[in-house]
Amino acid sequence: MSLTKFMAATSMATMLMSGAAFAQSTLVYCSEGSPEGFDAALYTSGTTFDASSKPLYNRLVEFDVGTTNVIPGLAESWEVSEDGTEFTFKLREGVKFHSNDMFTPSRDFNADDVIYTFMRQLETEGSWEYFNAMSMPDLVESIEKVDDMTVKFKLTRAEAPFVANLAMDFASIQSAEYGAAMEEAGTPEMLNQQPIGTGPFEFVAYQKDAVIRYAANENYWMDGVPKVDNLVFAITPDASVRYQKVQAGECHVMPYPNPADVEAMRAAEDVNLMEQEGLNVGYLAYNTQMPPFDNPKVRKALNMAIDKQAIIDVVFQGAGQIAKNPLPPTMWSYNDAVEDDPFDPDAAKAMLEEEGVTDLDLKIWAMPVQRPYNPNARRMAELMQEDFANIGVNVEIVSYEWGEYLDRSKAMDRDGAVLLGWTGDNGDPDNFLAVLLGCDAVGGSNRAQWCHEPFNDLVTQAKTGSQEDRAKLYEEAQVIFKEQAPWATIAHSVVFMPMRPEVEGYVMDPLGGHYFNEVGLAE
Repeated sequence: MSLTKFMAATSMATMLMSGAAFAQSTLVYCSEGSPEGFDAALYTSGTTFDASSKPLYNRLVEFDVGTTNVIPGLAESWEVSEDGTEFTFKLREGVKFHSNDMFTPSRDFNADDVIYTFMRQLETEGSWEYFNAMSMPDLVESIEKVDDMTVKFKLTRAEAPFVANLAMDFASIQSAEYGAAMEEAGTPEMLNQQPIGTGPFEFVAYQKDAVIRYAANENYWMDGVPKVDNLVFAITPDASVRYQKVQAGECHVMPYPNPADVEAMRAAEDVNLMEQEGLNVGYLAYNTQMPPFDNPKVRKALNMAIDKQAIIDVVFQGAGQIAKNPLPPTMWSYNDAVEDDPFDPDAAKAMLEEEGVTDLDLKIWAMPVQRPYNPNARRMAELMQEDFANIGVNVEIVSYEWGEYLDRSKAMDRDGAVLLGWTGDNGDPDNFLAVLLGCDAVGGSNRAQWCHEPFNDLVTQAKTGSQEDRAKLYEEAQVIFKEQAPWATIAHSVVFMPMRPEVEGYVMDPLGGHYFNEVGLAE
């Protein structure tokens, strides 16, 4: 990026943050939290993906925004062998990487970058949470460079969602040249701090917990994209403040409004409110490695003490539904025959007594940010605190800064139960059941630290076969999940997106991401 372009973007963003009028070519997004970093392969948080993989990178294949349909990305086409174990991708020519003050690419994107992107996750130590949770180390046998513009993945077994998985954020393509240059300079962390990709926007600067600045990639391979010259993420954790900024014209788009504000937004002339049913689930994950929460009967008793309808009414203001399964009801293979745990405090108390559990202390971890599956984790925790007090369980509510919360909550010896949730990444049940509850995800995205072989065997077997056969296995897995109760399933939400009326081309993503590459502003 040229110094002139850098200074122009920085100057414009500073003016915007001071409350000055918009420049027509600058889009400001009031984001809900700070990213953990900009190397998407290291993380699983939607907040981080919105700030990193969405604007800065591409993947071999992409999701057509607004759908779960896979379309070509950095791969123009692909072929699959008859046995489903070999995937050959023909790469797009003429794609250029970004540059910064430390690095200028000497060549266009090619097969070396694809191999580097995945082999670093396969062969090097690191917090490759998604890659590992999806059992990729056991799945990928090799990645071969057929020629400069052709790559072949060889798998140890057929994997039905493999192509869709490659459209996910962890598969964002990195520059092998940049990685090698930073390694030689002794600064490999620059991939996470000064990102370089092929995406529609280039990274300009990040002021921690305040603002992220991007500039349009003038060499982007897709014609007519992006639609604005500058993109600014104004980090604004408080939902009420985000809405005030939208009303004041200081932000164009905001996520995750307070449910109590939704009706006022519907009536506001200066706000366009979009909404759709979320492909998500919010839950409370017990640490099943720690007694007495290693006992499924104790977990079931606690689940029966939670008044989930009260949570829907108070926290979601009715804009959601009670969750009984770890899958959202709009997902294929959802098992509607499963019966939810009843709200029965008396039975819950009696069950704890039968298990010899008295004077139980429990920490509930409450997220510091709004998420689509939980608009107010602190209030939810307070309601649970009251419910658990009714059965003699003493609750302490704790929280941490978002990045620290996500990191600490992965610990195998974590004390307490964690409020978290998930929005689907690829439209496949595997993305919920294996990634969040499989044995390979313990110590990572499986915050319940739950490895139950009968369940794990089913979701592993369900990675192959026809959709009909896979659905039957997932339905069985949901029955086991409910019996074992590693989570208290809480809610599936409706997702709302308020924005100013001049915003054009924004499409809500069923997978929960926020894309601005084709968003413009009316003159």
